Amino acid sequence: MYNKPIIVFEGIEGSGKTTHLKNITSYLKQRKVKYVSLREPGGSKNSELIRKIILNKKSDLHIFSDLLLYLAARNENINKIIKKNYKKKIILIDRFVDSTIAYQHYGMGINLNLINSINKYLIKDINIDFTFLNTVDLKRLKMRLKKRRNLNKYDKFKVSFYKKVQKGFIKLSKKKKNYTIIDSNKDINLNKKIILNKINKLIFKR
Repeated sequence: MYNKPIIVFEGIEGSGKTTHLKNITSYLKQRKVKYVSLREPGGSKNSELIRKIILNKKSDLHIFSDLLLYLAARNENINKIIKKNYKKKIILIDRFVDSTIAYQHYGMGINLNLINSINKYLIKDINIDFTFLNTVDLKRLKMRLKKRRNLNKYDKFKVSFYKKVQKGFIKLSKKKKNYTIIDSNKDINLNKKIILNKINKLIFKR
C-alpha cells in the first residue's frame, strides 16, 4: 500500500515544472503506481476546450474573463477528475490554485479576496498535500521561451510581468508548510533527485 496525495507543480513559464512532472509520471509507471496527471488550464475534455480559448495567441480577452475561464476549467477538473480520484489515486497537477493567485492577482492585479472566495467554493474539502515551486532567473526564462516552437498568449508577456508573478509565487511559498522551492538554474539532474526523494517520502512512507 502507498499514500495517495495531491501533488502540484507550480512556476512561471520556462521554469521546468512540466519536465519534472513528466519525470515523476515515468517513475510512477515504473513502480506500477496508480496516478492521475492533469494540467491547468486543461485536463478534462471541457477544460481542454477552454484551454484553447485562454491560450490562443490572438486572444484579447479581458483579464477578468480570463480569470473566470481558468476557474471554469478548474471546476470541470474538480468535478470530472479530481473528486473521482481523490484519495484513490495519486493526483499530479501542472498548475493549480497558486498559479491563479500568482498570475491573476500578483501579475494582473485582480482582487485577491475574490479569487480566494471562488477557489474556496470550488475546492471545498479537497486538500493539496505538497507543492513544488520551480523558479528560474529571467535571463534563462527568455532563452527558454525563444527556443519554443509554438508560443501561446502566456508565453508572450513582458519580462516585468513574469518577475511580478514569480515574486507572488515566492510570497505564497513562505506562508505554507508543504512547499519546496526548486531552483531551475541548478543542474536538472540534481533537481530531479531532490524531487524524487521527496516524492518517495510522500508516497511510500507512512
